[in-house]
Amino acid sequence: MSATTPQPRRTVHHIQAAAGENPYHRPSFPLAHRLRRLLWQAVYLLLYRASPPPFYAWRAMLLRLFGAAIGSGCRFYPSGKIWAPWNLVAEDCCTLADHAEIYNPSLLYMESHCIVSQHAYICGASHDYNHPDFPMISCPMRLGAYSWICARASVSPGVHVAEGAVLGLASLAVSDLKPWKVYSGSPAVEVKSRVRNPRAECHE
Repeated sequence: MSATTPQPRRTVHHIQAAAGENPYHRPSFPLAHRLRRLLWQAVYLLLYRASPPPFYAWRAMLLRLFGAAIGSGCRFYPSGKIWAPWNLVAEDCCTLADHAEIYNPSLLYMESHCIVSQHAYICGASHDYNHPDFPMISCPMRLGAYSWICARASVSPGVHVAEGAVLGLASLAVSDLKPWKVYSGSPAVEVKSRVRNPRAECHE
């Protein structure tokens, strides 16, 4: 598939507050969406989180049941969290490590062989702090092929990670990462180039 980075299209999630209601207390999503997420949370706790680490195919099947598009050879570990499986596309051989979290009210696209390491956080939404009702704003995001989000690193809403880019340990990406570059710091800055040599093979 193409590694071209799409232009983000922001979505504002806003349920009008009733008269006299504090708009900060109103939900961002309709009831049907919240019930769907509640069902996913129950499945996650009972069947996904409790499964043994080598059961990658089992967890991929559960994600697909909730609308995710998961390629072959993906390794999603049991304590990794996905907020909305129906907003997840993962090509072949993607990894979501233990305790990593994907917060994806809008589409998150993981290209082949991308890795999200332990305790990393992909944040796909924020709030319009200039609006009196403080509505949620979410953006589609893309993690490029062979990219690596290292342990405890975070990617801000709407940031796209290009092919082969590396976000270093505990770093924070606040703007798009260039192809085959290594970034570090908070906010992350480019520190070096990465050898362009993607030869990993995918095994189911």
